[in-house]
Amino acid sequence: MRTLRIAAAVEAASLAALLINLVTIHTKAITALGGPVHGLCYLTVIVCTFMTPDATPAARRLAVIPGIGGLLALRRIHPREA
Repeated sequence: MRTLRIAAAVEAASLAALLINLVTIHTKAITALGGPVHGLCYLTVIVCTFMTPDATPAARRLAVIPGIGGLLALRRIHPREA
C-alpha cells in the first residue's frame, strides 16, 4: 500500500508539472524528465492496484485513469480488518 500511495502522488504531481510546462514555457528538459517519470508511476499504480488483494473491481478500473486514477483507486481500497 505504501508503494501505491507514493506512486499515485508522484503520478499526479508529474502530470501537473507536465501540463503546467505545456501551457507556459514548454522546456524540453522538463518534458524529457517528466514524461518517463509519469509513465513509470502510471504503470506502477496499475500493477500495485491489481496486486493488492483488497482492491475492488471498481478500484482496478479507476487505476487505469491517467493522472488521478491512483488517488481515486486508493479511496476504493478497503484494507481487511485485522
